[in-house]
Order: sequence, then C-alpha cells, then structure tokens
Amino acid sequence: MENKNLIIIAVVIVAIIAVIGVVLSTGFLNKTADGSTTPFSNAFMEGTFTGNVKLANNSSDFMQSYEDSQHDITYNISTVDNSSALMDVYYLQGIKNPEKRTFNGNEWNIYFSQAYHANNTEDIINVVICQSQGENQGYLVYMIVGPETDLNVTLNTFGEPYISYVEPLLKSLSLKESSNVPKINEEFGLSESEFAQQLNLIQQVKSGNTSALQGD
Repeated sequence: MENKNLIIIAVVIVAIIAVIGVVLSTGFLNKTADGSTTPFSNAFMEGTFTGNVKLANNSSDFMQSYEDSQHDITYNISTVDNSSALMDVYYLQGIKNPEKRTFNGNEWNIYFSQAYHANNTEDIINVVICQSQGENQGYLVYMIVGPETDLNVTLNTFGEPYISYVEPLLKSLSLKESSNVPKINEEFGLSESEFAQQLNLIQQVKSGNTSALQGD
C-alpha cells in the first residue's frame, strides 16, 4: 500500500510537469527593457509582475496561470493548506536545499530546477519554485522559463530570472487568508491518514533511511 501511494505521488508530479510544459508559450520576441510591470490580484494573493504579463488560466479560485509571452515565461500561482508537505514530496524528485528569503514578513523557500518540455524532450525548461507556509495555509509561485526565452538563464539567486523577475515579485506580494483552501492530501487523491503515512516515509528517507521506500 505504501509503495502504491508513493507511485501515485510520483505520477502526479510527472503530470504537473507535463501540464507546465503544455502551457508554455512558444512565441519569441526580442527582450525590451521598458520597465513595464503588471499588477494582479486574486482571492489569496496580490502583487506585481515584471513585464507585460497576461492572465492565461483562471478556472480555479486557488490556482491561476499568467504568461509573459515576450520572454517565454509562465507563472503558476496557487495555495493549499500545507505547502511544506508538498515540498517534502518534491524532495523525492531531487528538489532540495532551498535558498531562504524573507519579504514583507513572509518567509520563502526558493528552489531551482529543470525539466524536459512535455512536447519536445530535447528542450529544457527552467523552473523556480517559491514556497511560503503561513499559519493556516501555504502559498506557491512557480516561474517556468521556456526554451524560447531571451533571458540569460542562470538557475540561482544571481541569475537574471531571479534578480529581475522572481525577487521583485516576492517583494511586492501581499498574502491573503482564504476559506475552503484545498487540502494537499486531496490534491494527490489520498486520505489524510494515507498522506500522513507517505510523509512519514519521506521523513525517514530524508534522515537517511532509504530502506523505508522498499516496503512489502
């Protein structure tokens, strides 16, 4: 049962990466430095993007997608009850050792990763994941930099994606408390007890007990 649930979690992670690839813009335009910004506001967060950014998907109250077609950037922002647990799951996918920053009293964990484009495995997409856990809910900002970007991509806090786009966004954010926030266990199709078992296994792995993944 434990291994089955871990497989479910892994499949969901792969699906999330695939969706990220599908929503990436494929247009390419030359970068401009006009200093433009785009404000946004929703039920759980408000702030300002760098550049000309348009709402791409607003089908859920707790997850939205925005696109900067000029620089081939997609922003996926969302909220769940326990974003820290989600990052524990990502740990099994090799996403670890975050940079830590505090803006406007909100503590952020910032992760840098890469994945293959869903439509072309020769194309690499670069991902910056920003996670903050409040008292009652967590907040997530994914910046996905597509293969047609004109940015000078360096995946760390000294690179253009972070310095020019991510950090200004995080500094602008106001986080709102929401009601009926999605539960992280339901996002994976697991009961609370099943998801708790998986988190326990992950914690064992993080402490060095890799045999916890073998099970029956």
